[in-house]
Amino acid sequence: MNASVKSADPVSVGQAKTTLSKLIAAAEAGEEVVISRGKVPVVKLVPVAPVAKPKRVPGSMKGLIALDDSFFDPLPDDELAMWGTGDAAEADVPA
Repeated sequence: MNASVKSADPVSVGQAKTTLSKLIAAAEAGEEVVISRGKVPVVKLVPVAPVAKPKRVPGSMKGLIALDDSFFDPLPDDELAMWGTGDAAEADVPA
């Protein structure tokens, strides 16, 4: 925080509005930031605890998705042409 704001001193709402970025940085650095309305402290600015990401486990979704065997059949030439691949790629395909 800047020299005019000590970590133990409450910060007015008006001052908090103009220095919010600095106050957030101070709270993230572990300083206690208290915002007051008049001379009454009303809010303490504290950092949010980091959210733990769930551990990814390979194969954890095995068996949850079923594909019909026809999914792996080769695509017909007209559909391959639409994708721009295969022997039919040079064929005239309607737009």
